[in-house]
Amino acid sequence: MDELIKQLSTVARGMWMYRRVAMAVAWVVALAMAAFVFLMQDRYEASARVHVDTESILRPLMSGLAVQPNVEQQVQMLSRTLISRPTIERLIRNADLDLSIKTKAERDALIDQVTKEIQVRTTGRDNLYTLSYRDTSPERAQRVVQALVTIFVESSLGASRTDTDSARRFLDEQIKSYENKLSEAETRLKEFKLRNIELQGETDSAGQIAQLTAQLSEASLQLREAESAREAARRQIDQARGALTRVSDGGSSIATPEIDSRLDAQKRQLDALLQRFTEQHPDVLNTRRLIKELEDQKKREQEEKRVAAAKQPSALLESSPALQELSRTMATAEVQVAGLRARVGEYNARLAQAQARLKLAPQLETELAQLNRDYEIHQKNYNDLVSRRESANLSSELETASNVADFRVIDPPRAGNKPAAPNRALLMPGALIVGLAAGMGVAFLLSQIRPVFFDAASLRQVSGMPLLGVVSLVVNDARRRIERRSLFRFLLALAALVILFVGLVAYLVFRTGFSG
Repeated sequence: MDELIKQLSTVARGMWMYRRVAMAVAWVVALAMAAFVFLMQDRYEASARVHVDTESILRPLMSGLAVQPNVEQQVQMLSRTLISRPTIERLIRNADLDLSIKTKAERDALIDQVTKEIQVRTTGRDNLYTLSYRDTSPERAQRVVQALVTIFVESSLGASRTDTDSARRFLDEQIKSYENKLSEAETRLKEFKLRNIELQGETDSAGQIAQLTAQLSEASLQLREAESAREAARRQIDQARGALTRVSDGGSSIATPEIDSRLDAQKRQLDALLQRFTEQHPDVLNTRRLIKELEDQKKREQEEKRVAAAKQPSALLESSPALQELSRTMATAEVQVAGLRARVGEYNARLAQAQARLKLAPQLETELAQLNRDYEIHQKNYNDLVSRRESANLSSELETASNVADFRVIDPPRAGNKPAAPNRALLMPGALIVGLAAGMGVAFLLSQIRPVFFDAASLRQVSGMPLLGVVSLVVNDARRRIERRSLFRFLLALAALVILFVGLVAYLVFRTGFSG
C-alpha cells in the first residue's frame, strides 16, 4: 500500500511540473466544447396521447356468438411493430418530409433519422399511449405526430378487417372442400347400403340363428311324426288289403254293413216283442219273417260279392269303406309329410344363409363403421366450419356496426415552444469536465515522455547505476515567492474557468426558464 501511494505521489508531482500546459489545454478544450454545445441545433418535440377504449357494451352481449379478438393484445403488438420501414415510408409521404429528397441515399438517411426520433410509449395500464417525435422544426414535428396518430388508428382497424377477410376466405375454401368430401362419403355409404340391402334391419344374427335352429328342430320333429303316422297308415292299408284278399279267396265272409245293421235292429225288436208276447203273436211272427228275409238277402249279397271278387279282386278292395278311410288318412299323411319336408328344407336354407351372414357380418360391420366414422367426421368438421364462418360474418358486422376498440385522442399533436433538446445547461458541466480531463491527460502524457526524478531511490532504480551522492536544493525567499505566484496564477486560471462555466450554466438556466 505504501509503495502504491508513493508511485501515485511521484506521478502527481510529475504532472504538477506541466500544470501550465495542462491549464492551457483545459481552457482550449473546455471553450471548444462550450462552443460546440452552443452551436448545436435546437430540436423541438411534438407529442400526442391516444387512449384505446376496449370496454365496448357489445362485447358481453355478443359473447359466445361472435369471435372477439384480444383487442388489448393487438394494440400492444401494434405499438411494438408500428415503427417499421413500410410505416416510416408512409409516414414520410403523409408528412411531406420527402419533398427535398432526390437520391436513394438521402431517403435511406431520412428513414433512419425518423426511425430514431419516433417514440411510442405506454403507461403499462389503462391503454394510454404517447406518440412523440423530435425535429429542428416544430411545425414539421407536429405534422409527423399527426400522421403517426392517423397511421396508428388506421393500422389497427385495417389489420382487424384484413384478418377477418382472410379468415372468411379460408373458411369458404375449407367448407367447399368438406362439401366435396361429405358428398363422396354419402355416396360411398349409399352404395354400401344398396349392396347389402338384405341385411338392413338385421342386428342380432346370433339370436336369429338360434331361433332358426329351434324352428328347424321343431319342424324336423313334426316331419318325423308325420312320417311315422304315414308309415302306420300304410301298414294298416296293407293289412286291410290282405284281409280283403283273403276274403275274395274264400277265407272269410264278406262284410255287409247295411244289412247287418238292419238285421241287428230287427233282432233287438224281436227280443223286445218276446218279452211281452208269445211266439204266436202276429208281430213276433212278422219280425221273424223279416229277420229271415234279411238273412237271405245277406247271403245273396255275399255270394254276389264273392263271385265279383273272384272275377275282379281290386273292385272289392276299392269298395271297402275301411280301406277308403285308410286311404284318405294315408293321403293326408303324404301331404303333411311333403309340407313338413318343404318347411325343413326352407329352414335349412335360412339357417345356412344366416350362418354365412354371421361369418360375413364382422367384415360388413367394420366397413359400415368406417364409412359412418368418415361421414360423421366430415359432417362434424363441415358443421363446425359453417358455424365459425357465421361467427366470422357476425364479427365483421359487429365491427362495422360498432368499433370494438375506440381510439380517442386525449391530447392532440402539439409541439412545444421551447426546444426539447439539447439540454445545454446539463451539457455545459460535461464540457468543463471534458476540458479538465483533457488537461490532466496532457500533463500525464508529458510527465511520462519527459520524466522527472524526485528522490535518489527512483533514480537508482531506473538507471541501474550506483548513486554516489545527492545534492540538495536550498529554497530561499525569492524562490518561494516565485512558487507562490505560480500557484496563484494556476488557481486563478482554474477558478476563472470554473466561474466562467458556472456563469454559462446560470445563463442557460435563466434563458430556458424565461423562454418557458
